[in-house]
Amino acid sequence: MKRFITLDLAIKFYEEVLEIDATGNLKDQLHRSASSISLNIAEGNAKASLNEKRHFFQTAYASLRECQTILKLLKITSSKAAQTADQLGGCLYRLVNSDLKNSPNFRRAKSLRGPSDI
Repeated sequence: MKRFITLDLAIKFYEEVLEIDATGNLKDQLHRSASSISLNIAEGNAKASLNEKRHFFQTAYASLRECQTILKLLKITSSKAAQTADQLGGCLYRLVNSDLKNSPNFRRAKSLRGPSDI
């Protein structure tokens, strides 16, 4: 996979979240929603249609907002993870609102079909 800055930043955020010292349900939810960001970005990037891509990127953005709210509830606002979350939020916002392109794999697969496959 080519370098995907937003995905790299999401993975960095997840790793920083794992270092946060918290307990209980909010810690578990923070870990799940932080991992969801990276997973949705990767899955969305693999989708062929623009609507599917945007859906997964929006889901990743929503998971980030969930993480930021959990950090506020835990009163963790000046950590590395909180700073990375702000950067990641900007990247995801731009990604969701950008002119997305269809997957090159989708176009290639479509062009390889024969006339009887249509």
